[in-house]
Amino acid sequence: NANDWLSVREFPTTAECLKELRKTGHELWVTDLSQQAVCLTREGLTDESAGSDKGNAESFALPPKLAIVFGTEAVGCSEEMLEAADKRVYLPLRGFADSLNIGVATALVLHQLFTLDPTVSGDMPDEERRRLREKWFTQLCKQRLLTNKQKKQRTRLQLLIQQCEKHQKRLDNNQCLQPAEMEKLKKHEQYKNELDELERATHMKNDGDDVLSRAIRDLVDDPPSPLTDLRRADTHRVCYVGKNTKQKHQSHWKNMAAVTNYDTSAQHSSTSKYFRDRVQAASSAGLDEGEQAQILS
Repeated sequence: NANDWLSVREFPTTAECLKELRKTGHELWVTDLSQQAVCLTREGLTDESAGSDKGNAESFALPPKLAIVFGTEAVGCSEEMLEAADKRVYLPLRGFADSLNIGVATALVLHQLFTLDPTVSGDMPDEERRRLREKWFTQLCKQRLLTNKQKKQRTRLQLLIQQCEKHQKRLDNNQCLQPAEMEKLKKHEQYKNELDELERATHMKNDGDDVLSRAIRDLVDDPPSPLTDLRRADTHRVCYVGKNTKQKHQSHWKNMAAVTNYDTSAQHSSTSKYFRDRVQAASSAGLDEGEQAQILS
């Protein structure tokens, strides 16, 4: 679910994307396997013959604003993007593989950039940090509010509503519908009402925004320190798999830390419980404030 924590902006054309990058002052590096590309290492990027003005390897730093472009594994980046590039770069590979799929290539290149210049980690204005915390803590909180049963119910209702919208579009275009499709279309409003009721009941919609805002306010104002060591004590390692999977690998996983601490009981701490408790407290506080206001009036 890493894509949940990315800010994605789409452009209809390459030209419009390039125009925006120039407007925002980004330097453009394009991945490429031609002879014009330089190796994505300190030596390659600081080589005077490669046209770099970064100086020697010891003083190396990435540009203040950098856009890195990836093409398809089959043909690479477009000619338009290559022509616009400030630098063409390639990732050094070893072994017999001469190319990587875009997901692997992106991960390795981004990791290489952070390795080349560790100062870029966390290099973000305070106001932008705050905006992201507000957006992502709200999103994280919403994700944890629903039980598994409610998540399935919400997904089912969303799919039914999408189907109804498709049926309605066909009907508007004077296309015939099957009797079963017509019956489903009649329940369109019912599905929407059920979804609306579910989201309101779990503070995911409209008036719930104020509750969520109160629930995460202290996390936005005074966020917890980021993890700098991803290693964990054995007591904090938990196996995030279902019971059937755990049972299937029981003998092979015997005595492993993550399995030893496996716990699905209600007492087990989880981010779901953490955020549900926060929302419950924020909701109760809101009701108290409302009651007080009513008494004062």
